[in-house]
Amino acid sequence: MKQGDVIIITGATSGIGLACARLFYQKGYRLVLAARSLDILQQVQKELDPEGKRVAVVQADVGIELDCKKIIDHTLSVFGTIHVLMNNAGITMRALFKEVDLNVMHKIMEVNFWGAVHCTHYALPELLKNKGSVIGVSSVAGYKGLPTRSGYSSSKFALEGFLETLRIENLKTGLHVLIARPGFTATNIRNTMMDAKGQSQGSSHKDEARSMTPEFVASGIYKAVQKRKSYMLLSATAILTFWLNKFFPSWVDRQVFRHVQLEKESPLK
Repeated sequence: MKQGDVIIITGATSGIGLACARLFYQKGYRLVLAARSLDILQQVQKELDPEGKRVAVVQADVGIELDCKKIIDHTLSVFGTIHVLMNNAGITMRALFKEVDLNVMHKIMEVNFWGAVHCTHYALPELLKNKGSVIGVSSVAGYKGLPTRSGYSSSKFALEGFLETLRIENLKTGLHVLIARPGFTATNIRNTMMDAKGQSQGSSHKDEARSMTPEFVASGIYKAVQKRKSYMLLSATAILTFWLNKFFPSWVDRQVFRHVQLEKESPLK
């Protein structure tokens, strides 16, 4: 990546997406920011680029295939090319699977998995032309199932499988694929997480002060893209969980259960 390259960031109005928008803009890149809230997108655009020369915005819900196509089409109409696609938009839930409405599972898959698939599909011809990068923001939940997060874990496992396949298919084309796995990060995603019926739970169940900042994660993603890494594991907890799970999966199962059981108002008993 170099200054002037074009990066698309989905879920760009808060958390990791917003922190990445600010960082990549500071580094000299041209940005297309996508999210559902046009008002907030326009506020971010005004903050970063009041003259509108290097930041474009597009209102879109990545859970809708035509909106994913709209993001790509808008990028090409404004900047004429794409160098990096950052699939960051995501939603989550917290409920026991036996109690969850299946519509919640479908919604999470539509946004977290199909949103990345559709955006990547429509951007791929241009990314291949530029030997560009596809970034998928995953999670610890993408390699270790998390109780009460059946929909979220499923979507991240599926995302990682898709991205690994994409990487291997393109070993000789020059396409770079990064699976970014931050640990617990202080973002708005837990404030808006869905309950068993799909309603927002309204507040975080974690001590956000002990989580990584979105800015720290953004810095890690930027460095990983520059080095064209295949994977990014940031936190000590994420790294430890990854390796322990390879050798002691049953023991890690029990630790994960206890960790979630200790959450505020945990559904696990």
